[in-house]
Amino acid sequence: MLVRLLYASRSAVETDFAVIEILHQSRHNNPPAGITGVLCHSDRMYLQVLEGGREQVNRLYNRIMNDPRHTDVTLLRYEEISERRYASWTMGQTNLDKLNAGTLLRYSVLPAFDPYSLGGESSLALIDELMSAAAVQGRT
Repeated sequence: MLVRLLYASRSAVETDFAVIEILHQSRHNNPPAGITGVLCHSDRMYLQVLEGGREQVNRLYNRIMNDPRHTDVTLLRYEEISERRYASWTMGQTNLDKLNAGTLLRYSVLPAFDPYSLGGESSLALIDELMSAAAVQGRT
């Protein structure tokens, strides 16, 4: 059974270094576990979507909740899915500091990125728009 998990967290360490480290680990560990997804980051905040088998995604989310690089880990959405939306990405990434305020306002009350104030559906719609605009980078 496939699931999709979306969470927000705050970085407990300097963001640029943490993002590089998280992406490196994800791109190494996710393929054998069958996990795909996208990491969005901005000003010490993360919004990440993970897809894969229920056991594998749950295990990874548990590691994230206990990872000292993350604080305030908050589950925004968890659902069973029939197919992956982010199958092309072992872990895609996008820097939301470069996001156009108008794009963000389509999904958020304010033009500042705050993943805790976005709903799960709005967050996924934002990520989908970033993918369609080729704003998500990474390796397949």
